[in-house]
Amino acid sequence: MPKTRRLPAMLAAGVAGLAAGSIYNRFGRFAISDASMTPALRSGDYVVTDRSDRPARRGDIVVLEYPSHSSFFLVKRIVGLPGERLTIRSGRLLVDGITLDEPWTIDETGPDGEWELGPERAFVLGDARWMSSGDSREIGPVPLERLTMRVVFRYWPFKRFGRVG
Repeated sequence: MPKTRRLPAMLAAGVAGLAAGSIYNRFGRFAISDASMTPALRSGDYVVTDRSDRPARRGDIVVLEYPSHSSFFLVKRIVGLPGERLTIRSGRLLVDGITLDEPWTIDETGPDGEWELGPERAFVLGDARWMSSGDSREIGPVPLERLTMRVVFRYWPFKRFGRVG
């Protein structure tokens, strides 16, 4: 191949490599292995996460590393945002004194407690509150920098294929 034709081919390969690397770093795949996010996610579901720069929002389902085990991941829902006061009282979750409308869960929330979220902290809970562990009731408010992997899509089982959230 003449030198003049190699350059465009090398540039195309380089661009393709950069795009593949960007895709690899932006998207992740996870298998759901417990029922703490039922009914949104079930054990046996396979999901795709997106590491976008979009700020965290209440209701986002995120994957985060367990604080003391970097190879162990949790999947939870963001329910509290920076600067808010979260209170669990008599089975209800209150944000700044107002009961939070939570269409994603039918479970009561317990035990009672109160958390003041710092400027870069969020509060995460599982949807199946009675069986959820490793959420902010146990590990405390989570730094926003650890909540960058948002669950966006379920690709298995096929009968539940589609967007999540």
